[in-house]
Amino acid sequence: MASVVSVKANPAASPVKHRSKRIGAGSLGAAGRLRAPPPPSLALRADGCRDVGCASGSGRGANGGGGLLGDGGRRVSTGVARQVVAMCSASLDGVRPGAAAVAGVPPAASSAFPERAKVVALVAAVMLLCNADRVVMSVAVVPFAAQYGWSSAFLGIVQSSFLWGYVLSSMVGGALADRYGGKKVMAGAAALWSLATFLTPWAASRSTIMLLAVRALFGLAEGVAFPTMSTFLPKWFPTQERATAVGISMGGFHLGNVISFLGTPVIMTHIGLSGTFAFFASLGLLWLSVWMLNVESDPIDSRTISKSELQFILAGRSASKVQGTKFPSLRELLSRTEFLAIIVANVVNNWGYFVLLSWMPVYFKTVYDVNLKQAAWFSAIPWAVMAMSGYVAGASADFLIKSGYSIALVRKIMQSIGFIGPGISLLCLRFAQTPSVAAVLMTIALSLSSFSQAGYFCNVQDIAPKYAGSLHGLTNGIGVVAAIVSTVGTGYFVQWLGSFQAFLTLTAALYFSATIFYNTYATGDLIFD
Repeated sequence: MASVVSVKANPAASPVKHRSKRIGAGSLGAAGRLRAPPPPSLALRADGCRDVGCASGSGRGANGGGGLLGDGGRRVSTGVARQVVAMCSASLDGVRPGAAAVAGVPPAASSAFPERAKVVALVAAVMLLCNADRVVMSVAVVPFAAQYGWSSAFLGIVQSSFLWGYVLSSMVGGALADRYGGKKVMAGAAALWSLATFLTPWAASRSTIMLLAVRALFGLAEGVAFPTMSTFLPKWFPTQERATAVGISMGGFHLGNVISFLGTPVIMTHIGLSGTFAFFASLGLLWLSVWMLNVESDPIDSRTISKSELQFILAGRSASKVQGTKFPSLRELLSRTEFLAIIVANVVNNWGYFVLLSWMPVYFKTVYDVNLKQAAWFSAIPWAVMAMSGYVAGASADFLIKSGYSIALVRKIMQSIGFIGPGISLLCLRFAQTPSVAAVLMTIALSLSSFSQAGYFCNVQDIAPKYAGSLHGLTNGIGVVAAIVSTVGTGYFVQWLGSFQAFLTLTAALYFSATIFYNTYATGDLIFD
């Protein structure tokens, strides 16, 4: 008979009392202990092979756990999810019936597509829509301005109105997701931003005040997406798969940029401005119907997940050493250098990202006399590369954790790449003699910055899985403020010194300093519970 490992169920998230019928009496030992099979080791093969080995794993898994690679997404047939499920190319099958029987667990009903792969495909799809709906306005603002006679100053106000609501909702959205679950909050947010997307052309035709109100509502709804994702994914993915899940979800987000930049002009020529906004809004409602019928906030509540996959997820959840029922106070949060390390990383990441996003077109026009926004590579290639590199970062981080490296070390390695890589790229811009070389360096900087997704972004889930949404909302809100400061400050700095390179050097210095701070104080241990 195969050996069976025994793991203590986390009291804060233990499903035993709710799932006794699902798991079965035979799966429960004495004193409330849950007997689970060793988490399967899933092969990371491009052909979707589901070879299962027996490996030990825990909340900090050394060798256990499954990869998030796989079938290339051939089996998802639900709307927008088709566009992003190709990213979910990892076998997330849990345990095959035969392997489950060997491990001492009754064979579960076979599933062509494991539940957590379906879940991450839908999360990636909604993140794709989240970014695509933003970009629609960026493309449509030019014909809007021509139609209604908007000035350049008013264009800036329209574009910034999105951030008015976004900053306000980050913290609130995370707290709501922690309290009511990611399913309901993400559904409400997607419904609201889809409605705002649909109403945008109508609002523009009514009045400027109405337009700004609708855009602020749009930002209010979208500000919920990232904190909710931080609450939702740790429930469905064990520690050793979490970075890959984030990488796939963020891959969807970056692909939204590509699809909307390239697709919006084509759609606009066929169905007009109002039709384009209605089209993207309808995709959101289609996603919403699939989401509500197929996903639960916690796998414990899922009616379709197999017993073996559920036990695998539960065995890989972070175990708490200290129990608590109160959300930590702001003083307590800021007194922990481990949390400050995440804040610093978020601030610098947003600072650098928005400098690249907002000022590189101006930089190329000023230095090389190249209109970057009309170049095909600018509208597609950097974001497609970011989507792929974010997935590579997540898969690499999970591989290292499953290979026995500590979570703290892995997060620091990923964050170091995510900061040192862009920093060096920005410094090298000084020596770029042609716009092509500079464009390559910019793409490298953006792609390597996506390694932060497997660094500080996942680190919030490591140190406080119970409050991941709220804490991500807090750190992201501070990061957005830093983004606003860097975007505005770049203009004044360049005007003062007459050089872009000086500000890029300052940004590189911030990258390097934040790397040192993060590597000194970050941890992978559970801090707040």
